[in-house]
Amino acid sequence: MRIIVSTHQGNLYNDEVDYVVIHSVKDGEYACMKDHVPVISVMDEGYIKLVKEKNEFFVVISQGIFEFHDNVATMLCQEAYIGRTAESAKQHLEELRKERLEQNKKEAVDFTQKEKELRDNIRKTGAGSL
Repeated sequence: MRIIVSTHQGNLYNDEVDYVVIHSVKDGEYACMKDHVPVISVMDEGYIKLVKEKNEFFVVISQGIFEFHDNVATMLCQEAYIGRTAESAKQHLEELRKERLEQNKKEAVDFTQKEKELRDNIRKTGAGSL
């Protein structure tokens, strides 16, 4: 079976696996194997365990939709990070969130400064007055 994990930034993972285990903080956990019945579920927070030839990887997700149909599992999510353990993937996702938050704060301050400079320049040039 194939699994595709996508965020708004593109595909995070796209490969063949033996099976997946979907773990949702709210709804518990279930597995999908080859030829499983079609499934669609919504996840707020959780992870997907990917099992391939005795290797396990974990994709921690935030705000997503999981679909399984015709031996293709698709996870569309707001945020995701892949790791060897669910804990390490979650930790990396939290670090990415902090970095994005800091970047957003910096950009907001830069925007405020640019807006102030624009107002000052308009006053200096007398633009807008007849």
